Amino acid sequence: MLGRLVRGGFSAVKWALCAVGAAALLMTAMVATPLQRPPHLASISDTARAVDRSTLPRIEVFQARDGTGLAYRHYPARAASTGRAAILIHGSSGSSVAIHALADALAARGVESFAVDIRGHGASGTRGDIGYLGQLEDDLADFVTQVRTKAPSAPLTLIGHSAGGGFALRVAASPIENLFSRTILLAPYLGYDAPTNRPNSGGWASPDLPRIIALRVLREIGITCCDALPVLAFAVPPNSEKSLTATYSARLLRNFATSAYRSDLAAAKMPITVFSGADDELMLSDKYAEAIHAVKPSIDVKLIEGVNHMAIVSAPKAISVIADDVATRGMAGS
Repeated sequence: MLGRLVRGGFSAVKWALCAVGAAALLMTAMVATPLQRPPHLASISDTARAVDRSTLPRIEVFQARDGTGLAYRHYPARAASTGRAAILIHGSSGSSVAIHALADALAARGVESFAVDIRGHGASGTRGDIGYLGQLEDDLADFVTQVRTKAPSAPLTLIGHSAGGGFALRVAASPIENLFSRTILLAPYLGYDAPTNRPNSGGWASPDLPRIIALRVLREIGITCCDALPVLAFAVPPNSEKSLTATYSARLLRNFATSAYRSDLAAAKMPITVFSGADDELMLSDKYAEAIHAVKPSIDVKLIEGVNHMAIVSAPKAISVIADDVATRGMAGS
């Protein structure tokens, strides 16, 4: 009897170890899957290259709380000051250069503006990675402290484009939301489950889904050692590594995005306005109103005809509408 119990116990342990081994092999295979970069999406780079950068300000640097120097560009108001200031956040892969035209238009209307290179992009930190989930919120709070040395009392508008729009929504629902009087989302990426998404963001992004799933399972059991692995690749031009971020790590992908767009919209207390281009090739722009108003009907959602994904932050037609709105609209959204 005792022998049968011992043999049964050993058998159970053997099968348990086999299951653990099989799971480990499966997880290793998923984590080791190579990330494939999608073909170059010319509409993004061509629109960005068409912007006049002759007035691009020099890069300045502020120190984040971990001691890392992070880059930004300052656009002092060139017209009579409105008494307002804006912080602009670029989209995926880009940097402060990508939102130069809008920042410059704001300065021309008397809105002192600051365009930041989000950590992991441009001249800020390690390209394509961050240190921990929540670091981007910490960086933004530190950046506001820097901005306050130049615009000590001006109401701040947070403006985010694409993935930066998703992150701006995340901030609007976070503990640092009160740093801003208003949030503007430009063609925002609302997350993989939003009805506004085209498949693979219209060919712009290619996720490594097996690796993303594997890393999520590992995080569920408390293992975060592999969150620096790249999990998302962008359709950037060949040989553009000096200016663009080609891939995101798991932790950068999670942080530079909404927490979950429905819960973030519901939690946000300050006014939000959404602008998108009717010809957006990455997003289904005609779905924004339905998706957002299903959660919060009070949010203004505006569609600009004849404008694609990058043109929302660069085409004169779009930036004129947006800059006028920021410069003149009441901070309560009226």
